[in-house]
Amino acid sequence: MSDQSICAVIVTYHPSARMVDKLSDILVQVQGLVVVDNNSAEEELRTLRAASQDAGFQLIENEENLGIAAALNHGIQWAIAKGYQWVILLDQDSTITYEFVSHMFATWESHPERERVCSIHPKYIDPDTGQEALVRRAEDGGPIISMTSGALMPTWVFTQLGWFASDLFIDEVDTEYCLRIRASGYLVIDSREAVLLHTTGHSQGKVVLGFRFRPSFHSPMRRYYMARNRVVVYRRYFRRFPRWILLFTIVSLRETIKCLLAEPDRARKLRNMVLGTWDGLTGQMGRRDGL
Repeated sequence: MSDQSICAVIVTYHPSARMVDKLSDILVQVQGLVVVDNNSAEEELRTLRAASQDAGFQLIENEENLGIAAALNHGIQWAIAKGYQWVILLDQDSTITYEFVSHMFATWESHPERERVCSIHPKYIDPDTGQEALVRRAEDGGPIISMTSGALMPTWVFTQLGWFASDLFIDEVDTEYCLRIRASGYLVIDSREAVLLHTTGHSQGKVVLGFRFRPSFHSPMRRYYMARNRVVVYRRYFRRFPRWILLFTIVSLRETIKCLLAEPDRARKLRNMVLGTWDGLTGQMGRRDGL
């Protein structure tokens, strides 16, 4: 394969029919595609199997929900075994735009220190609001951290730095890996031309006491993993990046306040956030049932 052979890796969990239809838009921009399913319903799997046969992509079916990190690792390992030099990681709800991959490669090729670049990220646009996601930048000009979805990564990164942290299960997986990259002396960069359409959570505008804000409306289950994994990741990297971790902590506290002011099912979400914080402090990792 060429030095720019690229395999898209998509993790699915109860995918919609619309998402399956969008796979063809991805296939035209890459040389390979592997879909890793985290134990979706049988009817959903039948749709994926039929699409796999028709479009010619690889389908890996996990017998249980292993979480985003482990599923990504399975897809990346498959791509490496097939000889791909690059992977592009995508959530099932993300949509790539025209010439997305070529713009991403152009960003890498034009970077003055491209041998140090471990992860290239697009510009993230919310398709519902048209707003661009806020980017907090490091001194080198690249994003401090960025989402896993849309990331273009050379496969040598995983040999050098290891796999995604499967014990996190879901949430903060991207934060942990970006900080791991930076702690190892490598770079995270982004493209101003490549656009990924992506919605975080189910954000809705709210007004409380005259203040307008947009809570993310994540589920109670997600609130547990977000709270737990932030404790784990922030403790792990605080000594290396104290200023950044302090900033992330303040942002997380603001998000928590928004949730408790305006989101439904607040008692359950608060209970899960407290439980997640406790588990993070005591080292209870992996999947947590009963949330």
